Amino acid sequence: MGAPTVPVLTILQARMSSRRLPGKVLADVQGAPMILRQIERLRRAPSLGLIVVATSDQVSDDPLADCLAAAGVPVHRGALDDVLGRFAATLAHFGPARDVVRLTADCPLADPEVIEATLALHRQSGADYTSSTAAGRTFAKGLDVEVMTAASLLTAAAEATDAYDREHVTPFLYNHPQRFSVVGLTQAADEGEVRWTVDLPEDLDFVRAIYAALYADRPAFTSDDIRAVVAQRPDLANLGGERRL
Repeated sequence: MGAPTVPVLTILQARMSSRRLPGKVLADVQGAPMILRQIERLRRAPSLGLIVVATSDQVSDDPLADCLAAAGVPVHRGALDDVLGRFAATLAHFGPARDVVRLTADCPLADPEVIEATLALHRQSGADYTSSTAAGRTFAKGLDVEVMTAASLLTAAAEATDAYDREHVTPFLYNHPQRFSVVGLTQAADEGEVRWTVDLPEDLDFVRAIYAALYADRPAFTSDDIRAVVAQRPDLANLGGERRL
């Protein structure tokens, strides 16, 4: 008898070798590595189930793996560029699961409510692939959530041959709507140009400012709390030339 299937396996994609901001996942944010701050927020989404970090088997990612192990966070390591293969191997090791959530470790302002809403839409629709961007981006960059059936992920891993598809995990699914049913979560407000992700030094400065303003008094701060801070801080509203509100 095989292992029981869990409803959801969450895979957080991370690496140290970011092209624009190397080592960002371990950058200090209010006294802890950025990736651990993000995982704190992810654990407030009750439907996520087991959260596993999928990183590479390169020496450059040893410090990341060591940090996660010390914090008790499960890790799976695989090929640097074949991230799709890394996800499939993570599923094989930590599954079986019905659905897989894909998140990326440059989003320390992740919103548990958006995550829960995306998962709820996925379950309700019965789609093969559901995301917070598939129907057009209305949520801030940095609140991205992708959910796919485990079967769809394994199909993509078995069939995708394009290097772009294998590096970015999910394009094989949403670029083949004739094979996979795709749905997207949207909100009424259009915040698609708002930038809360971390790719550049100015993005990290923004995240650190938000955590400095909110974390001590309210560790579980919400997206509305972030909006309220930015609305009162003209220095943050367009930090780095990017829309932050």
